[in-house]
Amino acid sequence: MVTLTWLRGLLARRRARLVATAVGVAVGVALLASVGTFLSSTTSKMTQRATGRVPVDWQVEAANGASPAAVLAKVRTQPGVQRALAVGFANTSGLRATSGGSTQTTGPGKVLGLPLGYARAFPGEVRVLAGSGSGALLAQQTAANLHAKPNDTVRIALPGGRSAAVRIAGVVDLPAADSLFQQVGAPVGAQPQAPPDNVVLLPRRSFEAAMRGVPVTTQVHAALSHRLPGSPSAAFARVSGNARNLETRLAGAGLVGDNLGSALDKARGDALYAQLLFLFLGVPGAVLAGLVTASIASAGADRRRLDFALLRTRGASTGRLLRLSLAESALAGAGGIAIGLAAALAIGAAAFGTASFGAGPVAALAWAGGSALAGLAISGAAIVLPAWRDARSLTVAGQRRQLGRSDRQPWWARYGLDFIALAAAALVYWQASRNGYQLVLAPEGVPQVSVNWYALLAPVLAWVGAGLLIYRLAERSLARRGRQLTRAMRPIAGELSPVVAASMGRQRRLLARTVALVALTGAFAGSTAIFNSTYQQQAEVDARLTNGADVTVNESPGAAVGPSAAARLAQARGVRSVEPLQHRFAYVGADLQDLYGVRPGTIGAAGKLQDAWFAGGSAKGLMARLASRPDSVLVSAETVRDFQLHPGDLLRLRLQDLRTKRFHVVPFHYAGVAKEFPTAPTDSFLVANARYVARATGSAAVGSFLVQTDGTSPARVAARVRSLVGTTAQVTDIDHQRKIVGSNLTAVELGGLTKVELGFALALAVAAAGLALGMGFAERRRTFALAAALGARPRQLGAFVWGESAFVSVGGFALGALTAAAIAELLVKVLTGVFDPPPSGLAVPWAYLGALVALSLAAVGAAGSVTLRRLRRPAIEELRDL
Repeated sequence: MVTLTWLRGLLARRRARLVATAVGVAVGVALLASVGTFLSSTTSKMTQRATGRVPVDWQVEAANGASPAAVLAKVRTQPGVQRALAVGFANTSGLRATSGGSTQTTGPGKVLGLPLGYARAFPGEVRVLAGSGSGALLAQQTAANLHAKPNDTVRIALPGGRSAAVRIAGVVDLPAADSLFQQVGAPVGAQPQAPPDNVVLLPRRSFEAAMRGVPVTTQVHAALSHRLPGSPSAAFARVSGNARNLETRLAGAGLVGDNLGSALDKARGDALYAQLLFLFLGVPGAVLAGLVTASIASAGADRRRLDFALLRTRGASTGRLLRLSLAESALAGAGGIAIGLAAALAIGAAAFGTASFGAGPVAALAWAGGSALAGLAISGAAIVLPAWRDARSLTVAGQRRQLGRSDRQPWWARYGLDFIALAAAALVYWQASRNGYQLVLAPEGVPQVSVNWYALLAPVLAWVGAGLLIYRLAERSLARRGRQLTRAMRPIAGELSPVVAASMGRQRRLLARTVALVALTGAFAGSTAIFNSTYQQQAEVDARLTNGADVTVNESPGAAVGPSAAARLAQARGVRSVEPLQHRFAYVGADLQDLYGVRPGTIGAAGKLQDAWFAGGSAKGLMARLASRPDSVLVSAETVRDFQLHPGDLLRLRLQDLRTKRFHVVPFHYAGVAKEFPTAPTDSFLVANARYVARATGSAAVGSFLVQTDGTSPARVAARVRSLVGTTAQVTDIDHQRKIVGSNLTAVELGGLTKVELGFALALAVAAAGLALGMGFAERRRTFALAAALGARPRQLGAFVWGESAFVSVGGFALGALTAAAIAELLVKVLTGVFDPPPSGLAVPWAYLGALVALSLAAVGAAGSVTLRRLRRPAIEELRDL
């Protein structure tokens, strides 16, 4: 009965305190539940997308002497296998075709025998570009090399001087050529560097008739059931274990090329990064929500002590007081949990497309229950713990006054815990920044994924140390009550500045706590925004590096298309510029690397080169070096390290003369390092002067054309360019590339997560700046009312309110900005695996940060205005209500 009476009294007379506490709990619950929704849905979608990108799950290659029929039978009976078909592979020494009065020949290639229904069974493996999909088919590059088209005849060279003639029914693209022509059973480093350029696909019967007497390798291509666990790691363990089980059953008769396991293997690291994003972006927000709630609740600590002192005089025991505190905590917590979970459902539906807390019932229950428990913990820490401490340590008289030295520093300040935490964070950051650092380690083919948890200490210690240091600085600046504080208050308080400074000194712990909260919530919002902007910037850079330009035209290998073809492409509507880019291969010692021939004067603007992509000079400076000394070459950092190169060193490369098809030595001089380059691979490559390369290889043939648009949609321009080049070249656009480049994490919900995080960060910053300050003003209405009763004018009362508001705003924003920059740098460095390529600098979203400051100032202004408006009531009425 007493408890119900107490709760009714709180709802009637202390409603603002309850509502503010419930709002703080709701923010923490909603944030945790929303991030949990992201985490559960993202890991599940990672598995789905990884499996959806694999056209052939298993390629089981029959061993020499083994029966292909027996291997096929065992694969079909393996648990989880839904479809299995046998495919024949044979080698050819060359292809020949006559078209337009000229005969074209190619080098060695591959001939595949596809069974009936293969394209339907594995729809992502073969894509028809021209003609029919049934009958003899030519790969796109092969058709370009032979100048062949549907209905042309191609002769396949066979051993012993024989040949087989086939009529081409269609031209096709092989999107998964790398995995299709893999060397089954070979380690990753021993796989072919590129799929064959010349490929003919024949129906199985035609293949058997043409390849009679020719060595044939048989592979069984299998499609598995994709009903897998939601976690990529668990799905990888199941698929790879099933593959090893099949190899055991085959007993040496075949090897399994586990394409599905490889795709899931790559997704494991991204899934773990998603969990780390929860730790870095979700947990700090929830902790800050708890701190804001505790600060709001502590603003009413004096009032609660007076209430409890009155209850003590009426015989209330310590247990009774704790039960009342628990009831208040439960009421505020229950309301906050209900609001927070409802908000999380709405956020999940809007940002992630799912109104659920997890991918399944168990995950949903776990996240909802965990978020609710976190809400109760926030409420209990804000209300019950202070009440318990007061009830145990203070007497009835002590409930009305504080004992001991009021100027005594907290224990952590006396021991310098803030400095120790910051020094430890700097040490961990320095160690994590050294070469070879990896936060997530997912060894290929190994089921276990590990995390360098030691590196996570850097941001944790930085948050703790920064918060404590900000409190120390704010509290010390108010404790002195010196001329500097008085001078700072003079523009606001005028002649009352000494009195206002003295008043702020007496409230220094409350104000220091508010400054620290404003700074930390601002730092959370700022660091999250900077991390998001930097991520978006690097995602765009990744897409541009992968595609090369807004639209890229990749010529087929062997096609002798010169730079003059750029004029034809420039005629397409929406094209602003076209830049030819040579592509060759060169041997550096025994290492075969990609070589790109560029026009130094124009590639900088056409490829939008950035200084961060190079070392040993700026992008403009290195291109000028290629122009002034044509035999200069830019190499990768790996090549510099492996061959111990120094600037100016002679580098003798072996290039193929495109007229004689023979490799010969061409001298170059090392001029700098290219870490990234448009369309280049991520490992080793070379960049040289196009004219010098053309003279050395006997041809100015272009490998790619980089097309920049005039603002027209790249997808539209790409469609127009395709109509010009037909099937002789491959056309890609950056819009499509943005959707497929990068990690699974890029392709899933990171954009939605950061929007949610930025929204919560903004709400926390506004709450810390306005609500915490406003609650402090509300709890001191008695002091203000007494001052008004003694004759203080509104302007004089405003000096106290606006002086404290200015101190909290300026101190919080300044210290928060410094903390945000440091935390953002830490996050980007520790989570460097999320970025591809790593950023050269942070991207600052000025618009968001401006809105953050403006809204926070508006919240501070609203808190002060509401306080002053309430003080316009007659002082006697205000004191009577209090």
